[in-house]
Amino acid sequence: MAKSRAASRKKPNAIVRFFRETVAELKKVNWPTRQEATQLTVIVLLVVIAMSTLLGVLDYLFSRLFGFIVGLG
Repeated sequence: MAKSRAASRKKPNAIVRFFRETVAELKKVNWPTRQEATQLTVIVLLVVIAMSTLLGVLDYLFSRLFGFIVGLG
């Protein structure tokens, strides 16, 4: 009789268990408000624009510098 109980208590499917655990974890997440998400997105975009501008200017200056050095040789 012990075997019949064990047979009736199957483990849940691994995929089903994965999705159940995923949903449970997502319910624990402290999601940002729309305003917080918007503010953080603007900050990220500004930093990306500033850094790409800085790297572009540095690239231009170094290419001109190396061009000048190679041109003299």
